[in-house]
Amino acid sequence: MIARNSREAVLGDPLSAGGQSPYEPPQAVVLPPPLPSGKVPVWFYRAWDLAGVAIVFGVFALLVRGSAQAAVGASPALGAGTLIVNIGFQALMAGAVAASVVRQVGWVTWLGLRWPGWPRVFLIAPGSVVFMWMVFAGLKLSGYANWIESFGVETVQDTVKLLQKSEDPLILGLMTVAAVIAAPLCEEIVFRGYFYPVLKKYAGPWPAAVCVALVFAAAHGNLAALLPLFILSGLLVFVYEKTGSLWAPIAVHSCFNSVTVLAQLAARYFHIPLDAAP
Repeated sequence: MIARNSREAVLGDPLSAGGQSPYEPPQAVVLPPPLPSGKVPVWFYRAWDLAGVAIVFGVFALLVRGSAQAAVGASPALGAGTLIVNIGFQALMAGAVAASVVRQVGWVTWLGLRWPGWPRVFLIAPGSVVFMWMVFAGLKLSGYANWIESFGVETVQDTVKLLQKSEDPLILGLMTVAAVIAAPLCEEIVFRGYFYPVLKKYAGPWPAAVCVALVFAAAHGNLAALLPLFILSGLLVFVYEKTGSLWAPIAVHSCFNSVTVLAQLAARYFHIPLDAAP
């Protein structure tokens, strides 16, 4: 008994000291819930996809820098060749992103293409366009355009100028294809289909949505369009998260651009007074 007490005096009794018995199993560690939420899947993305996002960001950063430098001098006129190159570039970016993702998961799972609620796009897309035009009206009433003009920058995008002034049917046709088909499909694959969910997995939905909106808006290279396009990107992310299918933001994007094209052409050929939306 004396020896045992001496041993306990040296080593201490783990139970009397309030410790856990070495014969009891360790308690499970409670981990915080994962960051991602919503219907956009992110489980198949890997850490190397962050490198892909960095490459996409770098490419668009170079484009924005080039646009800013071009804005200092005379803005070059957009011709048919430039429009074809732009469409090809968008297709190349979307194809590169798709090639890197479909090796990990199929198209249907990645983009939510098997969406049972697809008929709802006929309500979602027009409703989103009405919302955006209300945003434009609010910005106009607030004096946003006048404030942007005070910086001495161009408030009308070059693509809108083409619709307003070009007499070449080929250019108008290419501009329409680029705005209504190529841009909605390719930009949604790159920005909402890849850029957003990768950042969402590692940073959470809100930081990802803000970052994507900033890059998406800046990539269009027009200061006046920065805020409206930031809001549009947030709306597209919201629609994507609510539906879980990229068909929805593609439809919204295409409908928005289609209305813009039709409005500009109607204002031009029917002499309807219409201020160009940013």
